[in-house]
Amino acid sequence: MLGTTVLATALTAASLAAGAALTRVSYPNNATSKAEMWIYVPDKVVDNPPVVIVIHSCQSTAQSYFRNSKIPWAKGSDKKGYITVWPSSPNSGTCWDVSSKASLRTNGGGDSQAISNMILYAIDHYKANPARVYVTGGSSGAMMSNVMAATYPQLISAVSLYSGVAAGCFVSSSGGVDAWNNSCSGGQSKATPEAWGNVARNMFPGYTGLRPKMQIWHGSADGTLAPANYQEEIKQWTNVFGVDQTPTSTVANFPERNYRTDNYGDHVQGIYATGVGHSVPANLTASEEWFGL
Repeated sequence: MLGTTVLATALTAASLAAGAALTRVSYPNNATSKAEMWIYVPDKVVDNPPVVIVIHSCQSTAQSYFRNSKIPWAKGSDKKGYITVWPSSPNSGTCWDVSSKASLRTNGGGDSQAISNMILYAIDHYKANPARVYVTGGSSGAMMSNVMAATYPQLISAVSLYSGVAAGCFVSSSGGVDAWNNSCSGGQSKATPEAWGNVARNMFPGYTGLRPKMQIWHGSADGTLAPANYQEEIKQWTNVFGVDQTPTSTVANFPERNYRTDNYGDHVQGIYATGVGHSVPANLTASEEWFGL
C-alpha cells in the first residue's frame, strides 16, 4: 500500500508540473526591438480565446510581473479560459521605450512594434480571437498601453491602464530609447485636447478605423507620475473619440471606496483613486468588465 501511495503522489506531482506555466516563446519579430514574448495558456482554454497583453512596469520582467501577487491576470486566465501574453522589456532598467520615434510610430521598429508582432503571433499560433485582444499594464506598462492604443489601434479592442501618461508625453528630444522625461513625469507637460489627440493620431497617420476603448486609472497621491497626467490622458482620448471632456456620468466610491469613476460616453472611462499612490493596484473585476470578459 505504501508503494501505491508513493506512486500516486509522484503521478500527482508530475501532473501538476505538466500543467499551465508561463513560457517563453519565439515569435516572428521584424522589429529592431528584441523584447521577449512570454505566454500563459491555462489548462482549460475556451474556443477562439480572447487574449490579454499584460505589460510590466520598470524594474520588472515578464516573469516577476507574472509572480507578483498584486497582478491578478493569471488567476483570471485560469478562471475564464483566456490567454495572457507577457512581454518582457529588452531595455536597461526594463522600462519600456515610450520616448523614441521608433516606438512612437506604427512599424517604426521599436518596442511597440515588437509587442504588435506578439499579438499577431498569438492570434495565428494559439487561434486567439482577433476581435478580442486587450491590453493592460502599470506605470511604464501603462505608458506603453497608451502607445499601443495609438500605434496599433487596429489590433486592440480595449485598454485598461494603471498610472501612466498620455501617449507621446515621454517623447525624447534627442530621440533616445527608454529615456526619462522629467517634465512629463512631474505633470508639467500639458496641452489642449486637440494637441494631445493629434499626438496620438500622428502615430498612425491616415488611420480611420476603429480604436480601442480606454479605461484610465490614476492615484491622487502618485509621487512618480504626477496626478496631473491623468487629466492629460483624459484630454487625449476624449479628443480622439470626439467627445466632450465633461463626464456623461459619474459614480462616487466605485469600484472601491474613495475611487471616482467618470464615464465619457461609451469609449473613455477615467477612474481616480483618492489617497492612492503609484501605482494603482490592478482591479481584475473592473478591468475584465471593461474588456467584456
